[in-house]
Amino acid sequence: MAEKDLRINEQIRVREVRLIDDKGEQRGIVSTLEALRIAREAGLDLVEVAPQSVPPVCRLLNYGKYKFEQEKKVKDAKKRAKVTELKEIRMQPKIAEHDLDFKANHVREFLEDGNKVKVTIRFRGRELAHTEIGEEILKRILAKLEGAFVLERPPLMEGRFMSMVLQPKAGAVKKQPEGDTVNTASGPEH
Repeated sequence: MAEKDLRINEQIRVREVRLIDDKGEQRGIVSTLEALRIAREAGLDLVEVAPQSVPPVCRLLNYGKYKFEQEKKVKDAKKRAKVTELKEIRMQPKIAEHDLDFKANHVREFLEDGNKVKVTIRFRGRELAHTEIGEEILKRILAKLEGAFVLERPPLMEGRFMSMVLQPKAGAVKKQPEGDTVNTASGPEH
């Protein structure tokens, strides 16, 4: 249940509630007015945490602090979540060997950073009659990467493009440094 749905203090419109105090102990079923009085005396808010139960469960807590902690948990969860991007490398069937090596190195770097990579070959004009050349180039790329990937989608023709999608293998991803690197050189430079 999202904290937006939580009713607090006077928003609670039921006759009686099951009350849990700020230490987490059950106080039993009390009238809503009594629960509000207890909350005010303790300097806390009465928050409905389980509205679906009969009677609804309410808790005594500092709602502002509770809301802040919930937002902090969501923010931390977003920080820890790894966002995978889909990078694309494009080439043509008449690519030179050196250029193919260069592109393969880029694909490897993207995979090591934990991104998925779409390798695409664009056919123009009469090249479209020889799609087997493009397929051969994609196989050569796979051979150059030597198991640093999992083939998510094999080479497939889509109009004038032939593409395949690679995703990184679990062990091939480089760990990103958590903080900035600090220069630990001793003494002043001359």
